Amino acid sequence: MDMDGLIERLREGHLPSEDEVRELYTKAKDVLGNEPNVVKLQAPVTICGDIHGQFFDLLELFRVGGDCPYTNYVFLGDFVDRGYHSVETWLLLLALKVRYP
Repeated sequence: MDMDGLIERLREGHLPSEDEVRELYTKAKDVLGNEPNVVKLQAPVTICGDIHGQFFDLLELFRVGGDCPYTNYVFLGDFVDRGYHSVETWLLLLALKVRYP
C-alpha cells in the first residue's frame, strides 16, 4: 500500500476503498500491537485535545503546527463523534500513525 498516496488523498477529503481501509487496519494493528502502553517521547511534542471529527480543524492544526514527521503530535482521544467528517478524521490519523509510528 502506498501510504504517502493514501495520506495525500485523505487530506484532500477522498475516502479510500473498503479494501484499502482493511489493509490500513491490518497495518495499524501491527504497529499498535508492537507499541508499549507507555511511550517515552522526545520533546518538543504538540499535545492535542479532542478532535471530535472536525476534519478541517485537524488540517488547520497541521498547517499551523507543522506536518508529520516534522512535528510530533500526541492526540488525547475523542477523535470522532460530533463532526460530519469523523471517518475522514479517524482514517487520516490512523494512516499517519502507520506511516510515522
